[in-house]
Amino acid sequence: MNPCENRERIADCGPNPFITDIEKTTEDNPFFRRVLWTGEHLQVTVMCIPPGGEIGNEIHPHTDQFIRIEEGCACVMIGKCMNAPSRQTHVESGCAVMIPAGTWHNITNSGKCSLKLYSIYAPPKHPQSAVHPTKADAEKAEKD
Repeated sequence: MNPCENRERIADCGPNPFITDIEKTTEDNPFFRRVLWTGEHLQVTVMCIPPGGEIGNEIHPHTDQFIRIEEGCACVMIGKCMNAPSRQTHVESGCAVMIPAGTWHNITNSGKCSLKLYSIYAPPKHPQSAVHPTKADAEKAEKD
């Protein structure tokens, strides 16, 4: 078996080709954020956000982002102003959110179970193979 086709592996094998059942990989992920694959022009991460948890209000000045909710429900806030989102929407399993570069956004888990999602960044945003078990770990890594 190609090691890049093993769902249990942690190492990011990008930019080599990679095949996975993205739904199952996302649903099985226990980490706040895990970089699944990093290429030259895009990156795929999977996330697990606990009930009441959030990604945190953020902006990526030069990175477009695609988020797909696989499991759970959430509130999405999005807009050009940091503290005044122009749109607030409820999303659930099967929904996708497209976030243009330079747009403030936050996703808060509004359900009683973990929110499972995957995110595609173009270009890549996080260090290759990064694994952040908790939001605090992710915030610390971003400061370092």
